[in-house]
Amino acid sequence: MEASNPSDRMTQGQRRWKMRKAIDVVARRVVEIGGISVIAAIALIFIFLLSVVYPLFDQPSIKAIGQYETPGTNDETLYLAIEEQAEIGLRVGQSGSLLFFNVENGEVISEKSLPIVADNHITSFKVVNEANRLLAVGLQSGELLFFQHHYELEFTETARIIHPDILYPYGEEAFRVTDGPILDFAIGDNEDSTAVIVRTDHGKVVYQSFDKESSFIDDATTLESSDKDEILTVDPVLGLLVDPEQEWAYILTEDGNLSAYDIRGDSFDLREKVQVTEGDVRPTTIKFLTGGISLLIGDSSGKLSQWFQVRSDGDLEFRLDKIRDTQIDNSPVVSLATEQLRKGVIAASQAGKIKLLYTTSERDLLSLSASDSAIQTLAVAPRADIFIAEDRHRNIKAWHIDNHHPETSLSAIWGKIWYEDYVKPDYIWQSSSASSDFEPKYSLVPLTFGTLKAAFYAMLFAMPLAICGAIFTAYFMAPSMRAIVKPSIEIMEALPTVILGFLAGLWLAPFVELHLPGVFSIFVLMPLGIIALALVWWKLPGSAKRYIPEGWQAAVLIIPVILIALLCVSVSPFIERILFDGDIRIWMSEELGIGFDQRNALIIGIAMGFAVIPTIFSIAEDAIFSVPKHLTSGSLALGATPWQTLIRVVLLSASPGIFSAVMIGFGRAVGETMIVLMATGNTPVMDFSIFQGMRTLSANVAVELPESEMDSTHYRILFLAAFVLFIFTFFFNTVAEIVRQRLRKKYSSL
Repeated sequence: MEASNPSDRMTQGQRRWKMRKAIDVVARRVVEIGGISVIAAIALIFIFLLSVVYPLFDQPSIKAIGQYETPGTNDETLYLAIEEQAEIGLRVGQSGSLLFFNVENGEVISEKSLPIVADNHITSFKVVNEANRLLAVGLQSGELLFFQHHYELEFTETARIIHPDILYPYGEEAFRVTDGPILDFAIGDNEDSTAVIVRTDHGKVVYQSFDKESSFIDDATTLESSDKDEILTVDPVLGLLVDPEQEWAYILTEDGNLSAYDIRGDSFDLREKVQVTEGDVRPTTIKFLTGGISLLIGDSSGKLSQWFQVRSDGDLEFRLDKIRDTQIDNSPVVSLATEQLRKGVIAASQAGKIKLLYTTSERDLLSLSASDSAIQTLAVAPRADIFIAEDRHRNIKAWHIDNHHPETSLSAIWGKIWYEDYVKPDYIWQSSSASSDFEPKYSLVPLTFGTLKAAFYAMLFAMPLAICGAIFTAYFMAPSMRAIVKPSIEIMEALPTVILGFLAGLWLAPFVELHLPGVFSIFVLMPLGIIALALVWWKLPGSAKRYIPEGWQAAVLIIPVILIALLCVSVSPFIERILFDGDIRIWMSEELGIGFDQRNALIIGIAMGFAVIPTIFSIAEDAIFSVPKHLTSGSLALGATPWQTLIRVVLLSASPGIFSAVMIGFGRAVGETMIVLMATGNTPVMDFSIFQGMRTLSANVAVELPESEMDSTHYRILFLAAFVLFIFTFFFNTVAEIVRQRLRKKYSSL
């Protein structure tokens, strides 16, 4: 057979080398593209989250849409209002005229009049319920007349038509409250009753409550008088208020003295007097914030302050507190308008300056010079997208507002806020309520706290077990046993976390509650029992030890561990009866002041710890097992014991991998959703107690995002929570990588 040509063999070798080189280049490019794609994907996630979150902190914008002379007669304007579509406005005149007009150009649409006789003229006016469009006028005769502006929508093939009208919910007949003219009054109105306080001449203030009676024939509602009280005020009165729930009535005098009367019972009881201004400053206007809980008081220095009733810790009595204030202008505040669905306020000064602000987030949103003269009347549309202002010269201006997310600010998200009906400023998350007067609470602090708390207890449970198990498996365990144990633990990572959460919530939590002393006994007796068994093993003669192969000693512990756990659980009722009077939860509450929630951080630590253990164990075990054998052999050859070799050589060399395992496990715990969602009370409380629950950022997003309105403040805040979680993960991973590289560099010379 003819021998092959050496040049042909060289050519084949060159071809193989070139092909290998081409494959290496392609593989390198594929890896580079994959790495760049991962970085690009992370960057795109970051950009997307930022794009959703960024509008939360946009400043509102305003645009003038109309200016015209006040429509109607030359009588004084008592009230301006805008219907929901922000197309039609209402003007109530001093003479009783009710005029509907186009908001943008002032064109009169229709005009009506209140059913008042000529000599019984209007002496006062009040808004009873802004949301229900219920208004009332006080008359010279001492009577009150309720009326309501109403709008019917009609849809044709080409247009939508709004038909404005006036309704009289308690009839067109005015009803008598007192003798003499009603100079001022306030009304609290709900479904069952109506409370009225009126101020007449000679300083007399009359309080009267009415029960509502509904007719079964025509659904008409009448007011039946029930209770009545009279007081005498010495100082001139600036304003009267009654909250919608008919619990409190307020009388503000011109010298700044605010009196709070308790009307929850059958009487008109003075509970407190506070001075709302200081020095020469005098109050100029008073109004309820939306919801009827907070009082807004403007003064002659141009400042607007918010007050509400506060109950002290452990005290049943209320007190009026000034919660916050803001400077509107250097001239007196003369007019206020509140948004119907939010805690926003529009305030106007005597110098014609208007400021838009939001109370809860403490944001001064925008300000503008609306007129050269004082703003007499303000009105804002129900959707808070349009508002109008009338100045002293009978000119009305209309503006469109783009103000979508006034509820958010850095202080509202990360700071303590004093919310209505709370005893002090606090971090609160409560995004929704059944009431439209609700004050949204968007603090991410309790959610962040809950995330870190859940991760802390999970790592506290998982780290010792996972790392010690990895050390024993990689360094002391027989190879044949390691081949069984390592895959068995790693396969736990494939267990769905929803299963762990299901078991933790429905089985583990009730079990721990029922056997709480036994569970804590396990944490104490299990380590002691294992140490005792180690001492027994150490004292056994060598002939007995030979029955168990080297590296299989851990298998002997399985049965004692199970027996110790069963013993602790079985004696739990006796421990509880002897040491804790039969119920450890009541004992902790009464003796230690520690509450107990069935689904708590202890359950999370155990359940989420089992989810994190396989991750930490697998990475740490690989790092320890990968320590070069010549290092351990050399250490043992120089006279070091196996424990000295482990601590001073193996663990130091494997420390970068162990640290990476811990940080990856921590990242897993921070981002875990289903376990904390199913195994905690899911309440956003800030309590580090192991017996209390929590709510995490990830669980909060999972619970509330499906129910949130697209592009609403709530929706974007949830994305902000996701963004914070993203930043957390990125930060901890970055720190972990930096520390790992330094450890690797430090111990690479071993």
